[in-house]
Amino acid sequence: MVEPNFDKGEGLIPVVVQDHGTGEVLMLAYMNREAWEKTLETGKATYWSRSRRSLWLKGETSGHFQVIREIRLDCDEDTILLKVEQLGGAACHTGHRSCFFRRWSGGDFETVGECVFDPKEVYK
Repeated sequence: MVEPNFDKGEGLIPVVVQDHGTGEVLMLAYMNREAWEKTLETGKATYWSRSRRSLWLKGETSGHFQVIREIRLDCDEDTILLKVEQLGGAACHTGHRSCFFRRWSGGDFETVGECVFDPKEVYK
């Protein structure tokens, strides 16, 4: 059976997360084998938090879960693409729909997305 090769990235592989309907890139995260298995088991995106050094069920605090609609694996078996239904309308902890809400323009980054929620209210 083909499966992600966690050995290549010292146990972690990148995960590109897209909205299943629009194709918008929502975020980039990392998975280890345990996060991968939890994702398959629950149908909700679970990642490995490099800063907390622990499993991270996306939406556990905010309620903005990512329901898996499709999973793809790249040709080298070391990057996962998740196509998800983003509950709550926002993937980013800053309240933006996508973590990629800044666009390079005229020598600086400008904000191109509006906040969907107030992070001060969600992450009390």
